[in-house]
Amino acid sequence: MRFPLLALAFVLAASTVPTRAQTTAGVGPLTLAEALRLAETASPALRAREAQLAAAEGSRREAASLLFNNPELSVERTRRRAAAPDGSASEWGLGIAQPIEIGGQQARRREAASASLDALRAEIEDARRQARAEASLRFHAVLAAQRRVRLEQRSVELFDSTAQAVAKRRSAGEDTRLDANVALIEAERARNALAVSQEHLQDAKGELATALQLPPSAVPEVVGELAVPSGAPLPYGLDQLLASAQALPKQRALAAREEAARARVGVERASRYPDVTVGLNVGREGAGDGRERVTTLSLSVPLPLFKRNDAAIGQAMSDATQAEIERAAATRDGQAQVRRLWSRLDSQRERVARLQRAMVAASADNQQLAAKSRQAGQIGLLDQLLVNRQALDAERDLNEALAEFHITRIELENAAGWSQEGTAR
Repeated sequence: MRFPLLALAFVLAASTVPTRAQTTAGVGPLTLAEALRLAETASPALRAREAQLAAAEGSRREAASLLFNNPELSVERTRRRAAAPDGSASEWGLGIAQPIEIGGQQARRREAASASLDALRAEIEDARRQARAEASLRFHAVLAAQRRVRLEQRSVELFDSTAQAVAKRRSAGEDTRLDANVALIEAERARNALAVSQEHLQDAKGELATALQLPPSAVPEVVGELAVPSGAPLPYGLDQLLASAQALPKQRALAAREEAARARVGVERASRYPDVTVGLNVGREGAGDGRERVTTLSLSVPLPLFKRNDAAIGQAMSDATQAEIERAAATRDGQAQVRRLWSRLDSQRERVARLQRAMVAASADNQQLAAKSRQAGQIGLLDQLLVNRQALDAERDLNEALAEFHITRIELENAAGWSQEGTAR
């Protein structure tokens, strides 16, 4: 019985050991490049646009055919009976008819189909960029939240150690009860701030999971830099961003939609001209020896007296005007948004540099000086707590400024169509 039990134990142990795929999936840190890749793969808006490609390509193939209308084939057979003994006859006929457009509708229809397909492809590219921008925003929000949690953890450790030191000094009669209560309150405030920051981190991870179409529990810790290159200029200027904004996929899509709408106006105007139907019929008629082969060539043209396609023309003109207004408004709003975000980014970059250069450095220096002065008995507990609180507040302000800087940077690059995170627009 020993060997079967050992074999069973081995099987159970092997079944509980995770495979390589299980240990790597969802356990390793999430990089920005991986987040952008997941966002492109799982974006519902992008997949919905891509699903429309089949319909647009089918419309273009249909418009590329030689003629828009299909020919019509007709077959008839007639049985005649006469009063004479040999007066019965069997007749038959075979005909084909083809409607032909004479107003140039087919060329305009091809233009509209090609422009609609180009617009859809540009919209797919724009949806891909929007998915990447949204994922980048949520990714940097998680980075900022993780940085805030680490900062609050340091705060808890700092004020906990201070409270414990004050409690020992009070036991020795060196500090008062007021000092102990103040230190205890600061420690509890630090714990509360840590709990709040952890809640914000969970919310940020949930928003990132939504952007990546993953369950919140499947989002691991993200890794990356949340910093601003000090002293180095930005890789683009305002003029470059304004020029890049004119070639946005959204702008190209709107221009193609306008082109397609104007082509449809041409189709509807050309439809005022009647279609010419050309027919050819072949048959046998007559009785007995008098049967004849009959060939008939027909030409029919409807008279456009009452219906002149005015409703369709008016609707097509309205659609073309609306497309022109949307394109002009998008161009104007895009330029204004780029200028506004550029101004905000420049201000935030200066603010981050000022915080890093002055307040954060001075606060860290004050902490060291306050600790030495406290040990020497030159300052009291309240003074040291004030210095520690100022240092932590300075780091909190810097973290918020960095988060706002990256949010504005991503929004600016998205609005201008600039390459984001190493990807072409």
